[in-house]
Amino acid sequence: MSAGECEACPVGADPSRAPGPPTAAAGTEQGGQAERLAAPRRTPSPAGSPDPAAPGEPRSPHPAGGPGAQRPGSSASPEHPLPVRAKKLVLHMDINNTILVSDSATGEGPKAALGSYLSTVCWGRFSQEGKWQWLSELPSLLPPTPDASSFSSIFGRHTKFISSTLGHPFQSLFSSYLQLLEWPGQPNSVFSVLGEDGRHYHRVLPAFFKLLAGLSQQGRRFAIIFRTFGKDLTSLLQTTQSALQGQHPQFSALKELPVDLRPGKIRCSSKKVMVSRGKESVSSWPDARVVYDYFSAMEGLGGFQDHFAWWSRNNFSSQGGKPLWVDPHDPEVQHICFDDNIRLQDKESIVHPQVFMGQGGQEYCTVPTSELYGICLVQNDLLQAIANPDYFLMTVSQCEDRYDQYLSKIQADDGY
Repeated sequence: MSAGECEACPVGADPSRAPGPPTAAAGTEQGGQAERLAAPRRTPSPAGSPDPAAPGEPRSPHPAGGPGAQRPGSSASPEHPLPVRAKKLVLHMDINNTILVSDSATGEGPKAALGSYLSTVCWGRFSQEGKWQWLSELPSLLPPTPDASSFSSIFGRHTKFISSTLGHPFQSLFSSYLQLLEWPGQPNSVFSVLGEDGRHYHRVLPAFFKLLAGLSQQGRRFAIIFRTFGKDLTSLLQTTQSALQGQHPQFSALKELPVDLRPGKIRCSSKKVMVSRGKESVSSWPDARVVYDYFSAMEGLGGFQDHFAWWSRNNFSSQGGKPLWVDPHDPEVQHICFDDNIRLQDKESIVHPQVFMGQGGQEYCTVPTSELYGICLVQNDLLQAIANPDYFLMTVSQCEDRYDQYLSKIQADDGY
C-alpha cells in the first residue's frame, strides 16, 4: 500500500465521523498511567516565531540513510566540535518518549511505545470522499501542510498503529528505528529491557548518556532535572547512578556525578507553585525567584514529579503545565526543557514558560511557547534521539546559539 488514500480504518476508528475535541494530550502520564486520549493537533509556526525545524530536525529521515544515523552506543563525537560555553546549563528533561522508549507503570514495551509515538508524527487528512490519505511518507514534528492532522489527533494514540491497515506504509520505518533500539550483546538487568517480541532493548537512550559524557568532557557546569507526571523517577535515577558509577557496558568511562535519589514533587495552584524534596521546600509565593534560584543552584542529577491534576484542570494547556522560569538577565545560567509534548500552540502544550522582567527582580510574566521554542523549550524528536547519539548534545548547542540571539534582542528592546 502506498502512502496515498486508504480505505480501511484502524480498530475502533470511524474515518467518516468528525472527531470531538480532545480531553487530554495523548502520551502523558497520570500517576503512572498513560493517557490514551486524542493527541492535540500540531500547527505550523506562527510568523516571527523561531524556526521549528532546527532544534530537532522535525522531519525525521529514515534511520538507514538519514543524516547523523549511528548505532546507539557509538562513542563517535559530533562531526564538528561544539563550542565550549561558560553558562551553567540546567536541563529539565521529560522521561517517557524523551529518554525512555517504554513505560514500566503501564507495562508498555519498546514496540508499543515507539508505535504509539509514530502515530503522533505521521500526517494526513480526509479527502472530499471521506477517505483518509497520507500527506507525507516521512514523520515530522510539525505538519507538512496547514490542513494536515496527525493520525493520533483523529483516531487517538494507538500502540498498535503500525499493525493497523492505515499504519502499514510506515512499517519499514518502524522496523528500522526498532532495530536501532536493540541492545547489543548479552542482556543487562539494569540497562536493557525485555521487549514484547522477546528481544532486549536499551532501557535509556544512548543519546542521553552521550549528553552526560559530552558535557563532562567539555568541562561544563550543568544539572539534569527529570520532570515527569509518571512514577518512573526512582527507577531512572537509580539506573543513571549505576551508569555514572561505571557499570554501563557502552559508557563505562562516564564521569561520576552526584545523583539525588529522592523523588521530589511540584504542586501548583492559582496562587503559587510548591517544590519539595525530602525536607527541602520552596514556594513561588511571594517571590518566584526563590524557585528559580533553587533549580539554578542544583548540581548533578535529580527529579521531580509534576502536577498532572493541575494540568488537567487547566484543559491540558500550557497555563497548567510544568512550570519553567527563565531569567534573560541572569548571565550565569540557561534553563532548557526537553519534552515530546511541547507544542507551539499554548492551548496544547505541556510547559508553562515564565520570564523574569527585570534584573534581580520578582516581577515575571507568562510568555507564548513560540517565543522560547527551540531556545529554552524543545519539542523532543524521539526518532532523532534514537537514530543520532549526538542528538541531545547538538540540540543543546543549538539552543545556546539561539539563546544568545534572544538575549541580544531583549537587550536591544531594553535600549542597552
